[in-house]
Amino acid sequence: MTAAPDPIHLSVPHMSARERDLLLDAFTSNWIAPLGPHVEAFEGAFARRVGAEHALALSSGTAALHLALIEAGVEAGDEVLVSDVTFVASLNPIRYLGATPVLVDSESTSWNMDPNLLEDALRDRRQKGRRPAAVVVVHLYGQPADLDAIASLCRSHGVPLVEDAAEALGAEHTNAKGKAVHPGTEGQSGIFSFNGNKIITTSGGGMLVSGDRTLIEHARKLSAQAREPVPHYQHREVGYNYRLSNLLAAVGLGQLELLDDRVAARRRIFTRYRELLADLPGLDFQPEAPWARHTRWLTCLTVDPEVFGTDREALRLGLAEEGIEARPLWKPMHLQPLYASCEIYGGALGEALFRDGLCLPSSSSMTDEDQDRVAAVIRGMHPG
Repeated sequence: MTAAPDPIHLSVPHMSARERDLLLDAFTSNWIAPLGPHVEAFEGAFARRVGAEHALALSSGTAALHLALIEAGVEAGDEVLVSDVTFVASLNPIRYLGATPVLVDSESTSWNMDPNLLEDALRDRRQKGRRPAAVVVVHLYGQPADLDAIASLCRSHGVPLVEDAAEALGAEHTNAKGKAVHPGTEGQSGIFSFNGNKIITTSGGGMLVSGDRTLIEHARKLSAQAREPVPHYQHREVGYNYRLSNLLAAVGLGQLELLDDRVAARRRIFTRYRELLADLPGLDFQPEAPWARHTRWLTCLTVDPEVFGTDREALRLGLAEEGIEARPLWKPMHLQPLYASCEIYGGALGEALFRDGLCLPSSSSMTDEDQDRVAAVIRGMHPG
């Protein structure tokens, strides 16, 4: 009996000997607690890599976003404008604070927040006397949103901008001055995730960055239970247990050294998918926006069922039958039961992306043989 081929997962960690060596260094030094030299080194190296002035290593991207919203001044009863097409973790911290998300649909060039709809939302809220407390823009699948337009709108309306760059580490945005900048560094603050499926990982972890030292230092205090700087335990504010372990920071240091290689690998995987499937009708890959260098964290495409001959879900199930993990694009938040009551600006594009969109396996360790398997199944689903 022929053994079944190994499963191909969507996005898996890609480790090297460097991470193991740094982890053992942290272990043998006995710096196990959520503080220590590897945390400090990781924060410094990360800030330099993305061009941020200050960085704070945390237990997750969600924790980073929660603190970013606190530092933006979001309180109970406020409204926060946020991307509709995203993972639920982009919205949940808004609810943690008792605030209400107001959803903004995507545009077709990047699949990120539509600046025109954001402008409509900002003007509409102002006319109703309901100035949002913040805007949270999400950079999807490794592609930066139109930051020039979005940041300009936030400045003109006096609304803090928080960038959710959890999926976009290693990407670049070319601003109006022709300078390449890293997403997450143009707003008041930016957040990143090192979850196991991300382009680099610490198993679990996140980072908050900002050009504002005071913001980062206050967030640092809140992340450590808001302890006051006195010998005994004294507290004036509600704090959180959000610091990153020194052990995980050691892993992050090693991963960060390989970021450029991991981005190059994922971009190569995307290019090869496009070449392997170029002659099949009805498949359209996520475009690379003219202002962006996309990391291709995940290779994403849309399926036109009338042209391709089958729909996205049938294609996903066909891949699953062959042990290949593929997933629909993010289900828009306005279609989620948890957030269905939220106000939405637009919505049609996000619905179409969810209906027709599919994420293909994109691990940076993926082999050509793995890609050939994926492409063969997709070809087999095309009736032509």
